[in-house]
Amino acid sequence: MHSSRFALAVALSAASALALTGCSAPAETSDDGALQVVASTNVYGQLAAEIGGDRVEVTSLIDSAAKDPHGYEATARDRLAVQKADLVIANGGGYDAFMDELIDGSDAVVITAAEFSHDYPDAAVDDHGDADAEHADHADADHADEHEGHSHIEGFNEHVWFDVHTVSHVAEQIAADLAELDPAGKADYSAAAETLAGELEAIEGELDELHAKLEGTPVFITEPLPGALAAAAGLDDVAPEGFASAVEEGNEVAPAILLESLSLVEDGGVRAVLANAQTGGTETSRIEDAARGAGIPVITFHELLSADQPYAEWMRSAISDLAAALDG
Repeated sequence: MHSSRFALAVALSAASALALTGCSAPAETSDDGALQVVASTNVYGQLAAEIGGDRVEVTSLIDSAAKDPHGYEATARDRLAVQKADLVIANGGGYDAFMDELIDGSDAVVITAAEFSHDYPDAAVDDHGDADAEHADHADADHADEHEGHSHIEGFNEHVWFDVHTVSHVAEQIAADLAELDPAGKADYSAAAETLAGELEAIEGELDELHAKLEGTPVFITEPLPGALAAAAGLDDVAPEGFASAVEEGNEVAPAILLESLSLVEDGGVRAVLANAQTGGTETSRIEDAARGAGIPVITFHELLSADQPYAEWMRSAISDLAAALDG
């Protein structure tokens, strides 16, 4: 089991706030007194709303499956929102590259979720493998692969919101930054963050239990989205190398890789297929059809929350789907 990782009394102290966000004066609030928070997606927007409550006004730039963060082009309204923001939350890692230009020149405090992942390149880590308080700068351009509408860091799965441990650190940072911007609300932010911390720790416990039961279970992941969750549950992704990366980048899967993949699934070499409900194409459809034909469950995952759905509830649903399909 994981021990508690939320020393909120320390995280919300002046020393921690200075280390993580730099010295800043309390923010000017909106006309109704609320801090302005802008998030690249509604996953981070919901976390900020849950921690900030009535003291924050949250704008999530990506809140619909019709908007693809990889190729999203910011609007004038997005630019204005970021210019007026007190706190901006981006995923980073190349997932929401449109945020880079919006953040450039902004006076807002910025949280980049990917930098809290223990897998983030060049990140400083402590003895427990957690991201150090003084999290690293972005990896340099030499580590980045450029694709049309999509720039990501080679070897890094940018879908970090499916890593509950990373999200726990992001939530802690949101609370610390809000308290620095609005000291009068510190107790409220701390209480809300501590409640969320308990929920996230319980989810990590559920994943530990699932890991113990499912460790080494072979699955086929068609696109990297659920990779961190699958790893936490002990699952072994046996999809041929190159399949998921081609799908993610919008490229055709090489014929030889596709044939190998179909054979693997049709011959019962996996216990489940894990797919992204919002992306895919002909190749992923063929894999999913082959799985269903072989009586193998297909589990789909979404990149965004449903309206007003709490993150913890969303993750529990995803874990429940995994358990129902594989822990029978």
